[in-house]
Amino acid sequence: MPEPEAIDPDAPEAGADAERLRIDGVAMVRLLGPQDRLLTTVQREYPGVEVHVRGNEISIRGEADERRRVRRLIEELLELVRHDQDPTPTEVRSSARMLDADPDAKPSELLGQVIVSSRGKTIRPKTEGQRAYVDAIDEHTIVFGIGPAGTGKTYLAMAKAVQALQRKEVSRIILTRPAVEAGERLGFLPGTLTDKIDPYLRPLYDALNEMMDPELVPKLLASGTVEVAPLAYMRGRTLNDSFVVLDEAQNTTPEQMKMFLTRLGFGSKMVVTGDVTQVDLPGGASGLRLVTRILDRIDDIEFVRLTSDDVVRHTLVGRIVDAYTEFDQRQQAQRFERAEAREFANRAERRGHAGPRDHLPRRGTS
Repeated sequence: MPEPEAIDPDAPEAGADAERLRIDGVAMVRLLGPQDRLLTTVQREYPGVEVHVRGNEISIRGEADERRRVRRLIEELLELVRHDQDPTPTEVRSSARMLDADPDAKPSELLGQVIVSSRGKTIRPKTEGQRAYVDAIDEHTIVFGIGPAGTGKTYLAMAKAVQALQRKEVSRIILTRPAVEAGERLGFLPGTLTDKIDPYLRPLYDALNEMMDPELVPKLLASGTVEVAPLAYMRGRTLNDSFVVLDEAQNTTPEQMKMFLTRLGFGSKMVVTGDVTQVDLPGGASGLRLVTRILDRIDDIEFVRLTSDDVVRHTLVGRIVDAYTEFDQRQQAQRFERAEAREFANRAERRGHAGPRDHLPRRGTS
């Protein structure tokens, strides 16, 4: 692929509030994306700036500060194209947020950090929070990835597990999760024990097939190099030379969490993922919630908290997460206010009962 031209700093300006950027034709096609969807995404991120394309020129019109932000964003996206990566709308939004937070940031370096590649698809962190999560897995023995749906907690953990296996850093991968229904009872499932637990583990199988050759996965499962099992199967084991991922950890009891963590053997890594806002346990006593208070100061254990800014699914997912978070905060504030009101009423009632006794004469007095 020909190298995209550098943005010309001396390109003629269309006015005091506008400038033009000249880009190689092939690079321009990849930069804009199908049906100019990347250009549309840039325009949505910076509604105060008008971005137009004509031929191999991009015209940016708006205030100077906003123009500089858009220009930096385009430079970073071009850097991705230069390294043979086609940016996605999600990556455009992530890059824009990073540059807004730090104008000197290098989103292209973050998005170029490939973990594994399979059948032409590359898996890499797409937000600053995801990069911190991936770096924590590299640097610590046990990592907790806590955050809402769509932040890549499980996906990136499994990608790091596959990477570790390919590099021969571990000899096997163990993927596990508690067999808990999401708010509904499925009743007695037909078939063998494997058939009964398979629906709970299916998301892990699906992710494996995306990251590895589908023909290779059954062989690795049959040989025990990759094991997918419910959490109950971990009791009494010592997991040496393994990369272990516990998914949906918010649905573990405190006892199950302790049992799982104490399976850690020599030469192993553990990644625990979960969303504490989606607990499906009947009693609601989540082992993931408790462990954040018990192990938060132990060396070589890291807690990474992802937020709605790290959501890499449909943009609506991030908004849904924020809406539920705001609702939960309002509910919590209302519960606190009601508790305070009850305590105030109880104190007033106790004072009312104590009032008449306050007028009684003390012993030894007339």
